[in-house]
Amino acid sequence: MQPGGGPLGEQSKRVVGRIGRPHGLRGEVTVQVRTDFPEQRFVVGAQLGGNDGRTLTVEAVRPHSGALLVRFAGVSDRAAAAQLSGLVLSADVATLPELDDPDEFYDHQLEGLAAVGPDGVVLGTVREVVHAPASDLLVLATDHGEVLVPFVREIVPEVDLAGGRVVLDPPPGLLD
Repeated sequence: MQPGGGPLGEQSKRVVGRIGRPHGLRGEVTVQVRTDFPEQRFVVGAQLGGNDGRTLTVEAVRPHSGALLVRFAGVSDRAAAAQLSGLVLSADVATLPELDDPDEFYDHQLEGLAAVGPDGVVLGTVREVVHAPASDLLVLATDHGEVLVPFVREIVPEVDLAGGRVVLDPPPGLLD
């Protein structure tokens, strides 16, 4: 993991959600989750950094229609909640627990890895992980633009964190 510059240090922060519209009259907002571990990130007392520089503390959270409804400390009415709309939330990855399953990875561990073919030829770089309904997708930055690669064992047979690479065995046409 990357070292950080404090509890919400710039280098150790990763996006975990984006605030949407206000919900109701008591300061709740919808949050579009951008993490595999919302139950660890969106808990009462959790501190999340906003892309505007402020730190928000989760006061209440509950699921709602595929998103979360979150109330932050100090946000007690609809008008205050509306001012948070569009804010991107981040959390400190240094506090994440180790994963028990060797085939599971945190997004930040994959981002920046070189994507290579079975022959070792560099195909691109993992820029982002997208959590789609059918499967997770690796967003690769290639010489030909951005490519979405399903993050499934048949196409990504090896993830080598120590070596800084993922090995891809793409079907014909996937990277074209």
